[in-house]
Amino acid sequence: WYQRRVHGDYQQVYKVDFTQMPRGPRKHLKRIYAPSHWMLDKLSGIWAPKPSSGPHKLRECLPLMILVRNRLKYALNYREVMLIVKDKAGNIKIDNKVRRDPHYPVGFNDVVTIEKTGDFFRLLYDMKGRFVLHKIVANEAKYKLCKVVRRGTGANSIPYILTHDGRTIRFPHPDIKANDTIKFNLEENKIDECLKFETGNMVMATGGNNIGRYGAVLKTEHHPASFDIVHVKEANGNTFATRSQNLFVIGKGHQPSITLPKGKPYKLSILEEKTERLQKKSQKVVTVSYTHL
Repeated sequence: WYQRRVHGDYQQVYKVDFTQMPRGPRKHLKRIYAPSHWMLDKLSGIWAPKPSSGPHKLRECLPLMILVRNRLKYALNYREVMLIVKDKAGNIKIDNKVRRDPHYPVGFNDVVTIEKTGDFFRLLYDMKGRFVLHKIVANEAKYKLCKVVRRGTGANSIPYILTHDGRTIRFPHPDIKANDTIKFNLEENKIDECLKFETGNMVMATGGNNIGRYGAVLKTEHHPASFDIVHVKEANGNTFATRSQNLFVIGKGHQPSITLPKGKPYKLSILEEKTERLQKKSQKVVTVSYTHL
């Protein structure tokens, strides 16, 4: 800093040297600032794997390293993950493409293929908004659902749509609009079917406080110059409301186009979770006492 005289008084002026500042985006991520749905423990180190730039945002994805090491338990540490992912054989495919970047961002509805073990997974949300690897069969791994984020017209008046996973598809069907979902064939790279965002169809919340919940669309409230609010009814009759941008169409009517994780198709309240937990605990106590007898 240096001093300068203003109206007879001296003032301290701080001079910033911009040449000493780091260039570009941050390349590191502290463990305590990692998204909570990654479910990383706090005491295993200082750093967390920072996802690479890709089709999904940092806080809406799961790095390939965490998927292999923490979820699938195929590796014990970073070095083993590198050996698996970097192998020339192309051990891991995301959406039918070999990915060798251990920080590659895997997001909602992405299909993970591991050919050596014959396993196929789809990344979905559970009722608490956490990523869950849902095991699927080989036939279901041939397609994925993509939400249409925007529809536009490019150079030479070519129509296109942009999906939630960064795909740009040219010459789509005229009926496909924003917020609709397309059933995308990963082997032939074409659209097989369109699921419209309309009343009666099944949707899943992928954002907001109700993330992970799914049900049928009851009605849509249109608010000019604000957000459209959609009311969704779950299987047990409970309803919740959220913004239309937070919803992802997953099926026509009450029939989903993809298989969903096991468990109850509705969210339990805190009291219902407590009673269910106590019932399981009491059943364990009874079985243990009978074995001792």
